[in-house]
Amino acid sequence: MSDRKEVNLTGVRQNKGVWLVKVPKYLSQQWDKATEKGEVGKISVEKKQGKTEVCFSLNEELAAMTAAGEKEESLQVPREYPFTMRTVGAQTMAVFSQTDADEISLEGMVVLRAECQPVVSDSYMKVKRLQIESVKPQRLSQQLDRAVTTVFKPVANHDFNLEYEKKKRSEGKMVRADRQVVLDMLFSAFEKQQYYSFKDLVDITKQPVTYLKEIMKEIGICNRKGAHKSTWELKPEYRHYQPGEEKEKSP
Repeated sequence: MSDRKEVNLTGVRQNKGVWLVKVPKYLSQQWDKATEKGEVGKISVEKKQGKTEVCFSLNEELAAMTAAGEKEESLQVPREYPFTMRTVGAQTMAVFSQTDADEISLEGMVVLRAECQPVVSDSYMKVKRLQIESVKPQRLSQQLDRAVTTVFKPVANHDFNLEYEKKKRSEGKMVRADRQVVLDMLFSAFEKQQYYSFKDLVDITKQPVTYLKEIMKEIGICNRKGAHKSTWELKPEYRHYQPGEEKEKSP
């Protein structure tokens, strides 16, 4: 696409409002499996006790997910996705579409933002575990054609030992563990309580601060204000408890 393109404004109402909705990656992948008709589900809008509740229901035929490693068994993804609604605030955002011919059209202005979050269930937690396992580094084994006959001469200290000692000194005797091992420790800790200070997480995992913070930014949220200021909790998509529930708070 070139740097400059004309935008087609034909048929666009001046005040046409649209919603900007964030959905889980696996859900968008299920949508790609829709038939030519293109229907992926239904959205319901209800009033309950004066509050508007919005929920997306995935079509039943799109709920089956093929899980790598599963034997003759398909994984069922959650079908119900309540919306968490929020205003756009002072931001000005618009939605554009682009045709195969590179024609760009204005679809409308964003008036609401929302997150489409699944109802926490056993099937959802299994989907999350599979997603985490999918990012594990692949380990390969190679068969040697002949025996290794290289003669090693004894040395005072191997290079990898020197590098290890250097790394221990530079990171305060904390050496990076495998990413999946750290994730397992973190998820296990957050099963016991909802909030942790970062210092507590360092004590639990024994990981370098920079490395641990990098992982926590992917799966967690640092509370900047309120009763739990300066503590960390899991992002909604990684929590194993129902929305609205609170686990035991850290002291």
